[in-house]
Formats: sequence, structure tokens, C-alpha cells
Amino acid sequence: MTQLEQARAGNLTPAMKIVAEEEHRSTEFIQAGLAAGNIIITHNPHHPQGRPLGVGQGLRTKVNANLGTSMDHIDYEEEMLKARTAVEAGADAIMDLSTGGDVVALRSRLLNEIPQALGTVPVYETAVRTVKKGKRVVEMDPADMFDVIEAQAQAGVDFMTIHAGVTRESVDRLCAQGRIADIVSRGGAFMAEWMIYQEKENPYFAQYDRVLEICRKYDVTISLGDAMRPGCLEDATDRAQIQELIILGELARQSKDAGVQVMVEGPGHVPLDQVQTNIQLQKRLCENAPFYVLGPLVTDVAVGYDHIACAIGGAIAAAAGADFLCYVTPAEHLRLPSVQDVRDGVIASRIAAHAADIAKGVPGAREWDRKMAKARKALDWEQQMALALDPKRAREVRESSRPQTAEVCTMCGDFCAMKGMSEYLKKK
Repeated sequence: MTQLEQARAGNLTPAMKIVAEEEHRSTEFIQAGLAAGNIIITHNPHHPQGRPLGVGQGLRTKVNANLGTSMDHIDYEEEMLKARTAVEAGADAIMDLSTGGDVVALRSRLLNEIPQALGTVPVYETAVRTVKKGKRVVEMDPADMFDVIEAQAQAGVDFMTIHAGVTRESVDRLCAQGRIADIVSRGGAFMAEWMIYQEKENPYFAQYDRVLEICRKYDVTISLGDAMRPGCLEDATDRAQIQELIILGELARQSKDAGVQVMVEGPGHVPLDQVQTNIQLQKRLCENAPFYVLGPLVTDVAVGYDHIACAIGGAIAAAAGADFLCYVTPAEHLRLPSVQDVRDGVIASRIAAHAADIAKGVPGAREWDRKMAKARKALDWEQQMALALDPKRAREVRESSRPQTAEVCTMCGDFCAMKGMSEYLKKK
């Protein structure tokens, strides 16, 4: 039985207990959220040393870090270092988006060495298999598409992006819409190109029952991919995006009816004034299924600083109800991210997630800031370092400019407001 089926049956699983403890919620709260489909626990029993991850309504906003090889850059040790760096920086999940080299071998290492939830995009491996056979992506065999899902599930992958919402109808609507950036989702483009070339319906959509059968067997969470997500502000919240979202809502209900855990992916590039609307639309159309957003990026011109654009959009999205933030790094739109890019991206999205958790009243979020405020008032630098979202960076910055008086910093020195007020208020 999946975690969803267990919750509906009234059974309390070890994974539910772990999530309840980590989230400072009752087991009844977690169980009820699972049964309703507004909470998921990504935890494939086949994931060696895998750790249950709760995502959804009333829980702490989670952060995912993408990594993986490309045909232009294949360095397995570097990708493993990125994974460890992401975990050290506080990422809750990792997605392996590899498209170059031995993608199976790298995924196996991630599953065996990283306890965080691992996600994949199965169509990437299908495309790699097809190209290695001397064929084009548009010649992918549907049998391979489902074989890859089964193989990845059996290996222990916790959640998978399935591009089942891009259909012949939604591609026609995209063409009629007239976008600037068309489709920027790599998996979405693969499927759209396949459908146009083959003149057939998307196998993931046409045979969605088959996807559900595999995912139910291994308790893999389906992450319904947003193939029509906007790739620039001008394409945001258009007919193509909303048409796909309607389909995803229907597939989400079908998944829950089948006992399969599901979350829905969202945009993308979205103007600041449309972010909240996008979240509300998704929650309404997808019946409060957990929402997993890429960013969203609130401007197209922050090249080299897209992690900041992502954090701004992510904070607003999460405060409005998004449950899971996929990070964006400073290298977005430019190249494969470096190890430092990964760290910067995770930290930026964690700041956004925490800011949103304060606004949403997530248990423990505001108390964390309260403790930091008290440590600052007490000029307790060790406690401040311990409470910092990124203790390593905080300590590096302080050590780089040591004050003459240890209890203050070099910004104010002996003119420190905290120090002065503490001394004179004692005389009142």
C-alpha cells in the first residue's frame, strides 16, 4: 500500500511518524493531509537509506536542487560534489536531470550515497537511450518510456516528473496562442516534438493508467510536469499554460483515485503581480494538491542573478500556498551550474521558503527568528552563528573583518546601538 492508501485505511506508518515529528505536527494532522491528497510523503521503500519527506499544506516549504550531466559536460565526481553541497546547504530533495554519459550509474550513486528524496525526469533517460541507438528523440519507443519508469522506480527513485499534460490538443492551443518562447521545458519539448512527428497522442497521457500502475507498485510520487510553463514574462498565464493546468488537475484527481501520491508542477517566468493568481488557480484546479514551482522568476533580465529573481518569486508563491520550491542558480540560462552556483541557489530558495513559512504561520518558523533577535540583543555571536540559515557563510564574513572589541562588529564598533542601549537602559 502507498502512504496515501495507508492514510485512507487509518494506518499510521513509520514515515508518517517521522514527518510529524520533523514538522512539529500531530500524526493525525499528517494522516488527514495524506488522505485528502494535500500532503505527500516522498519515500520509495527501495531507496537505500532514503529519508521520508513531507510536502504540502501546513508543512514547512521545501527546497529542491537540480543537478546532472549534459552531453557537453560529463563529470560524475563533480555532480556528486554538487549533491553533497546542496545537502550541506539545506536542500530537502535532489533532482537528477542527467542527459550525458552513464546516467544510470550516476543515479545509482546518488541513491546509495544521498539520503534526501531523489527525483528524476524519466523521458530524459528514454531520450538518451534512443540517441545511443542511433535514432532521434522523435523516434522514442513508447515501450522504452514505460520501461524507464519501471526501472527507475525499482532502483528507488522517490518522485518523477511525468509530462502527461502536454497533449495534441494543448500543442494545438500553443500554436494558436502565438508565444514568444514556445516550450522551454526540455521534457515538454521532447514530447511535443514526438507528437508532431509521430502524429500520435502523448503515450504518458494516452496510457496514464500504466504510469499509475507502476508508481502505485513502488509508492513513487508523480510530479505532473508543466510542459507549457512560461519561459518569459510575456507568455505567463496564457491559454496554453492554463489548458495544460486543467489537464493536470484531472490527472491529479485520477492519480489520487488510484491511490498514487501526486504533486503538480508550476511556472516558470511570471510577473510579480501574477504570482499569487497562478498559485490560486493551481490550488483550485488541482484540488489543493501540493504545488511545486520553478522559481518563479519575476523578471527575464536578471541573467547571472536569476537565483535572486527566483527567490523573490518563490517567497511570494510560497506565501500564497506553494509547497515546494525548485531552486534556480546564478548560471540559469547560461550554462550548467558549478558547485558554488548550487550552493548559492539552495540558500537563496531557502531564504524565500523561510520568509514564506513565517507568513503562513508554519510551526517553528517565527520562533527561529525570535531566537536570533534575542541572540543579537545579547551580542551572543556564537548563538548568532548557530542560528544563521547559513552558519558557514555567516562565520566566514565575521572572521573576514574582526572588530577591536569582540562583542561588537566592524560596522559600528564602539558605536554599537545594541551595546550602548543595553548599558544605558540599565541606569533607568
